[in-house]
Amino acid sequence: MAHLALVYELHEKLDHLAHENGWFVVDQLFIGIIIAGILGLVFGVLRIRDLRREISRRRQAEHQTLWAARHDALTGLQNRKGLEEIATADYSKECRFAVFSIDLVGFKRTNDLVGHAGGDELLVNIARRLEQIFAPEDVYRLGGDEFLALCRNADVVDLDQLGQRVIESISVPMRISGITTEVGANVGYARFPQDGETIREVIRCSDIAMYAAKKSGRNNVMAFARSMGDGLSKRVELENALLHAVRNDLIVPYYQPLVDLQSGKILGFEALARWNQPSGESVPPCEFIEIAEEAGLITELSEKVLRRACRDAISWPADIRLAFNLSPTQLADKLLGLRLMTILDEVGLPTHRLELEITESALIQNSSAAEAVLSDLSEAGIRIALDDFGTGYSSFAHLLRFKFDKIKIDRSFVHQMNSDEKHRRIVQSILGLSRNLGIPATAEGIESDGQCHDLRNMGCDFGQGFLFSKAIPAREVQSLLPQPGSGSAPLMTHAWDNHGPHGFACRTIATALPGNM
Repeated sequence: MAHLALVYELHEKLDHLAHENGWFVVDQLFIGIIIAGILGLVFGVLRIRDLRREISRRRQAEHQTLWAARHDALTGLQNRKGLEEIATADYSKECRFAVFSIDLVGFKRTNDLVGHAGGDELLVNIARRLEQIFAPEDVYRLGGDEFLALCRNADVVDLDQLGQRVIESISVPMRISGITTEVGANVGYARFPQDGETIREVIRCSDIAMYAAKKSGRNNVMAFARSMGDGLSKRVELENALLHAVRNDLIVPYYQPLVDLQSGKILGFEALARWNQPSGESVPPCEFIEIAEEAGLITELSEKVLRRACRDAISWPADIRLAFNLSPTQLADKLLGLRLMTILDEVGLPTHRLELEITESALIQNSSAAEAVLSDLSEAGIRIALDDFGTGYSSFAHLLRFKFDKIKIDRSFVHQMNSDEKHRRIVQSILGLSRNLGIPATAEGIESDGQCHDLRNMGCDFGQGFLFSKAIPAREVQSLLPQPGSGSAPLMTHAWDNHGPHGFACRTIATALPGNM
């Protein structure tokens, strides 16, 4: 448009000259045409240059977009999308290479210690170390603390030694945020074409081998074997499903009432995680909690379930407590107190209404760290209960070293107390110890009237079990609680008379509750 304006201006001047000097018009007209042509050529060249620059800019932007889609923003390594291109490629059976699946050990704990920025720095350092072992274009970060690498000359390399070299490189301590940190790794590998006809299948086999290495402990290297396929394949699928469930809040708290055995009133509820899969199948906590621990998901899972449980507890009467189990991993977390207080403050639940249950085995694993953490929690007003008492080691030492607000007698003793005299005496001894120390006791797993009657006569303070109610969803909790203005009705009523083989009748309304029929 600019050069058209100039041509128009030139035409105006020529027209003016033509009126003054008619004999000069033709020559000037030709000169004007030449000038206009030159100007048009110049501006055309400039336009072409601008178009080329725009095309180059767009191509560069597209290249950057494609690069970003295929690469991890933090480490610069290729990501799952980049791996997908390798996985879908059609390789000749003459090729010989191996796929290494690498999972960091202890990263979650280190990340909590040095913070997210420090954790990112650690991952970048590990990425650079892996690039020194494998070709940089053959190293991938799949997310979190999972890496994958290709060895393209697998037929001339000792793969076990290569895997060990990966572990040794990753395990070298590094200084981050002024703190010396150290992580380990478990490595599994599979070979093409021996272990799979496609790259995707070989990647899956290496993943299975890595899970087998994880199951064996820390800093292990394992080659894929067909015998691993059945059990570990299901485990890999379960872990992936668990990750999806945690991230999408599909694991929810169910509640089992804690009952005062003397009055029959509900004093609180223990929150128990439940994972009901879309297929309708229910995965038992004893199975998925262990996987969550090993996969580094337990802290995220526990915090989400606790936050939801605290929100539910807000709607309960103010004197009803919420009991929640802590895992060994959480107990070792120096930031546990801060995490818990953040949730309580966010939800608005007073600290005195939360009771944390800790097993003896968790104390044994993290005795030093637990002492400071539990002391801080207790000072904040949170109650601490020693769970599964009698099943671990050094129980008396724990009672002296830590300040507990409650002892919970393991269900294994309660279950056999009416059929085995030794179990009965153990229960009596624990209850005598709790009275002498001034620490209330709760019996777990009460399932019969006989157990309830005997525990009450032994002086047991509290109880829980199927006799009163199984774990129920949040929507059914209100049916166990007294309604406003109705008074404080007990969950169960006792009539100690001469009926029945034990000389008593312990009647409970729990058996008539929804879900217990």
